[in-house]
Amino acid sequence: MLALRKAKPAFGAELADLPVPVHPPERGSVRIRVGAAGICGSDLHAYEWTGGYQFMERLMPLTLGHEFAGTVVEAGNGVSALAIGDRVVCWPTIFCGSCVGCIAGRPEECRSRRVIGLHCDGGFAEFVDVPEANCFRLPDEVPMDVAALAEPLAVSVNAVDLAEVEPGDAVVVLGPGPIGMAAAWVAQQRGADVLLAGFKDDARLDCARRLGLIRTADLASETLDAAVARVFGREADRVIEATGHAASVSDGLSVLRPRGIVVVAGIHHEACELDLTRFVREKKQLRGAHDTTERAFREAISLLVAHGPQLAPMISLRAPLSQAEGAFEKARSRTAVKVLLLPQTPSDEDLV
Repeated sequence: MLALRKAKPAFGAELADLPVPVHPPERGSVRIRVGAAGICGSDLHAYEWTGGYQFMERLMPLTLGHEFAGTVVEAGNGVSALAIGDRVVCWPTIFCGSCVGCIAGRPEECRSRRVIGLHCDGGFAEFVDVPEANCFRLPDEVPMDVAALAEPLAVSVNAVDLAEVEPGDAVVVLGPGPIGMAAAWVAQQRGADVLLAGFKDDARLDCARRLGLIRTADLASETLDAAVARVFGREADRVIEATGHAASVSDGLSVLRPRGIVVVAGIHHEACELDLTRFVREKKQLRGAHDTTERAFREAISLLVAHGPQLAPMISLRAPLSQAEGAFEKARSRTAVKVLLLPQTPSDEDLV
């Protein structure tokens, strides 16, 4: 079978022809025939070999990919909730089950968490084995490509949850990538007044408007302060940062009202400078959002059932796995929102 693997601690990844698994999945796990898998920002960091991913070196070669949907084709011993033929999406975080957070029912706090596609083989392959506990059954009305949006949508739902967005809130979302765009859409679904801001992100902001996010700003042509004043006429109640640029955190705090909340959902590789005196005196709150929760994942699936066609424009490109290099280059551009790899699609089909 074809798989996209991180084989060395350097730029890029390699397509490998691996044997189709013949042994059964481990106890409690299922084998999934991958229908669609999305390229995430974490995949791009691993591909480009930027800071923060050195932990992968000892695990190489490793198949990438943690945003995927597919069909169960085989079940290991002890599997009880899933059957062969079930369509599923995967929450890629594997929890230890024995730490303080896991025992307390807060697995998202697990200190020994592992991520499928970063710590063990992932979904950029024709088949992948995952624990049954990490799978959610996929309703038939959700197409496989749209289903691959479930994991990033769940991450965005969690960010909006942490921001405590309420109807009527003025919400600024910084960064029109997949997480930021989805977070803006979820906040708007909850009744918030939303501004989505980017920097020279015309194609992505155009996509956002097709999703119904009509209030956008290009910070290459106006300042964030000016954009917030233009759209809201007042300071923001909530800010969700999804740019990955540390300066955006302080920018978000600067347009936030006293007692407002900034949620940081981007992954940053540099330090952030904050005016702590102003931060404290204005009683602002800064929260980190990473990964998601079971509740948020189930909400994401429900949103795809109800609004899948509306969210489908987020998919900028669908490509056979054999064309992964071109797909990654598209994902690295600032024109794509979500790029999908389709492991079951013939290699001679063009990128679409």
